[in-house]
Amino acid sequence: MRVLVLGSGGREHTLVWKLAQSPKVDKIFCIPGNAGLCELAECHNLPLSDFDALTDFIRAKGVDFTVVGPEQPLVNGVVDYFQERGFPVFGPNRQAAQLEGSKIFSKKLMAQYGIPTADFREFDQAGEAFDYLDSLPEGPVVVKADGLAAGKGAVVCPNRAAAREAVHHMMNDLIFKDAGSRVVIEEFMTGEEVSIFAITDGKDLITLTPAQDFKRSLDGDLGKNTGGMGSYAPSVYLSPELHQTALDTIIYPTLKALQAEGILYQGVIYAGLMLTPAGPKVIEFNCRFGDPETQVVLPLLQSDLMEIFLAVAEGRLGEIEPSFYDGSAVCVVLASGGYPDFYTTGKVISGLEGLPEEALVFHAGTQKNERGQFITSGGRVMAVGAKQSSLQSAIDSAYRYIAGISFDAMHFRKDIARKALEHKI
Repeated sequence: MRVLVLGSGGREHTLVWKLAQSPKVDKIFCIPGNAGLCELAECHNLPLSDFDALTDFIRAKGVDFTVVGPEQPLVNGVVDYFQERGFPVFGPNRQAAQLEGSKIFSKKLMAQYGIPTADFREFDQAGEAFDYLDSLPEGPVVVKADGLAAGKGAVVCPNRAAAREAVHHMMNDLIFKDAGSRVVIEEFMTGEEVSIFAITDGKDLITLTPAQDFKRSLDGDLGKNTGGMGSYAPSVYLSPELHQTALDTIIYPTLKALQAEGILYQGVIYAGLMLTPAGPKVIEFNCRFGDPETQVVLPLLQSDLMEIFLAVAEGRLGEIEPSFYDGSAVCVVLASGGYPDFYTTGKVISGLEGLPEEALVFHAGTQKNERGQFITSGGRVMAVGAKQSSLQSAIDSAYRYIAGISFDAMHFRKDIARKALEHKI
C-alpha cells in the first residue's frame, strides 16, 4: 500500500515510524513532514488547508490510504472531502471532530449523557461571564476558549481577577480570534492527569496503553504550560480497577452518546482525564492522537497499526485483538531555549548519529541546512526516549541518550516520569 500521513510534528513522525513497520505498507508520503520524518517518508510541502491540492497529490501519487495527524484539518472537514471523492482515510469527519473543535459541544454532550466532567457554564457575552465570575467564591477556575487555539485555549486561573483577565483577552481582545468568541468557565479539578486513547470504527473500540504527559516547562511541574515536555506509559496512577471505571463511565458512554446523536465517529477519541477523589472525570476530548503521548503509546503497541487503521475505515474493528509489549516507554522533549515564549531557531543539532538503534527519536521542529545538518526550526524540537522492561530503566535510558545530544540553548526537563517511580498502586 501507498500511504499518506498529513502533519509535521513528533506525533506524525511516530505514526510514520510505526506504519513503516507494517508489511502492508510499501511506500509512505508525508505532507509537509519534518527533517527527521523525511528520512522515512517522501515529504512534500503543500498547505494542509488546500484540500484540492491534497486530492490532486493523492491521485498523482496513487495513494491508497491517508492518515490525518493534526486536529485543524479534521475540524475543517478534510475527511469528508476525501470520502466524498472515494479516498480511504483514517480520522473523524467534521461533525465528529466537534468533540475537540468545540468545547461547548463536548461539554453539552457530556452533560446530556451523564459523562463525568467538571461543572461548567458557557458564555457568548463577556459581560455575562464577568457577572458569573463575580458570583463565584474566591478560588481557582478554568477558562476555555470554545474553539481550537493551538493547545493554548485553556487557562487555569488562580482567582477571580485572573479569570476576568482571561475572559477579557479571549472575548474582547480576541487573542484566539473566533475560537475565543465563546468561552466555557468550569470548576477547577485536582488529581493526577492521565490520557486514554480509544480507536473506534463507530461501532466497536480498542484502547491503547494509558499515558501521562507533563505540560509545564520546568522541573517540578513549574513554569508555563506548553504543548508537552515529555510523557511515559503506562500510567502508574491508573490501576486496572480504575482503568475499567474510566472505560465504563467515560469511554464507552461517549461512543454510545455519539451513536445516539447520529454521529459516526471513526478515528481516535483521546480522553484527557483527571483522577479526582470522586473518580475519573473528563478534562477534555481530542479527536486525534496526542503529542507527546503518541511517542510512548505507539512503541508499546505490538500489533500492526496499518491493519488497525484499515479495520476502522472498513468498519470491522471488532475483528481486531490488539497486543502490547510488556514494560514501559518514556520520552523527553528537547526544546528551544525560551520555549514556550520567545525562542530562536536555526541551531545545529549534534549527537544524533551516535545514538543506538533502539533509541526512540521523533523529530518535531527540525529542518536540514545547506550542509545537510539537522537544525532547529520550532519550539519543541524533538522527543528522545526509550522502551524498556521497567519504568526506571526506560527513564535511565532516555536521559542517557539525551546526554549525547546538544544544540545551542537546548532545554529539557530533568524529572520526566520520576515521580511515578514513587507511586504504589
